[in-house]
Amino acid sequence: MTATERIASALVWVFAIFAIIFLLTPLVVTVAVSFGSSAVFTLPPPAWSMRWYNQLPGTRGLWPALATSVQIAALSTLISLVLGTLCAIALVRGRFPGRDSIATFLVSPLMLPGLVVGIAMLQGFKAVGLREAWPSLLVAHVVITMPYVVRTVLAALSLFDFTLIDAARTLGCSYGKALRKVMVPALAPAFLTSAMFAFLASMDNYPISIFFTDAWTKTLPIQMLQFVEERPDPVIAAISTGLILLAVIALIIGDRLVGLRRLADF
Repeated sequence: MTATERIASALVWVFAIFAIIFLLTPLVVTVAVSFGSSAVFTLPPPAWSMRWYNQLPGTRGLWPALATSVQIAALSTLISLVLGTLCAIALVRGRFPGRDSIATFLVSPLMLPGLVVGIAMLQGFKAVGLREAWPSLLVAHVVITMPYVVRTVLAALSLFDFTLIDAARTLGCSYGKALRKVMVPALAPAFLTSAMFAFLASMDNYPISIFFTDAWTKTLPIQMLQFVEERPDPVIAAISTGLILLAVIALIIGDRLVGLRRLADF
């Protein structure tokens, strides 16, 4: 290795370490503040305490908002898995003009600012008469989670050998059974990866959800914003730590079942 290559390698490592520190510092600060005893955001805290976690069970509005977020995230992820997989199969197996444009359109919600997508869907829902908060949230979250499924399953299907399904049918399997026995196990890592990212994206979504909540139906991020406006204490840090823990658990599950390297490949 030449001197120039060594310098370049050292600079890459320096920038990588700096990026990791830059990204992880806010998370570390949030977790540290949540275990402090101070009533304000203080770091380092005057003393370590579980005070703010003990207040979570009695926090007004937290548990209904959490239940709404979990329900919306779980149902929208399930719907997105079905619709996104069907769309991905059509794009891979179909032979029709404009496939690339349709594939780009299906993942376009990831490319647009959330506020733009939210305003567009708000106007569209009003035009078709959809005004209830819960159904509006569900449809909106399907729109923002389906791109994760389409993108991931599309990449997996491009590597799948569809002749395996034909081979299974020649051995006596029906078409549906061949799909269940051959394609579904082969695409299981893609399903798990896309479902994990879709669920987390739904749980954490704020810029679109804010257009479809009301006084009785609020998602967790919207409720957290209300907490910040009403009483900016470290209870918010405790809730945020729970969301960080949720993401870590999802990564651990994905690593155990699929492997982080394979998750990154998607």
